[in-house]
Amino acid sequence: MSEESGFSLAWMAWTQPVAIFFIAIALMLVVFGVLQFVMPTYERRGFLPVPTTRGDRLFMSLLGSAFIHLIWLAFSDASLLFASGISVVYAAVMLRWG
Repeated sequence: MSEESGFSLAWMAWTQPVAIFFIAIALMLVVFGVLQFVMPTYERRGFLPVPTTRGDRLFMSLLGSAFIHLIWLAFSDASLLFASGISVVYAAVMLRWG
């Protein structure tokens, strides 16, 4: 849509890291959707106190990663790449053993 119609994405800082972030989220959703179709998931119990499916653990991984980044921004001046690294490890643990 054009500027004349009143729709503008100028408020968003569309930088390369932001684009990579949104593309990665979209790819995860597509991959997990295909996995669900090819190999349906069943609830299982890991270290979490409730039985979860693959999708539940993905959602908790994304939510936890968001909190890791927010806490990192609040308490550290170091590069956000460190928080991203911690989030990848957190997501891997959550998806594997969660």
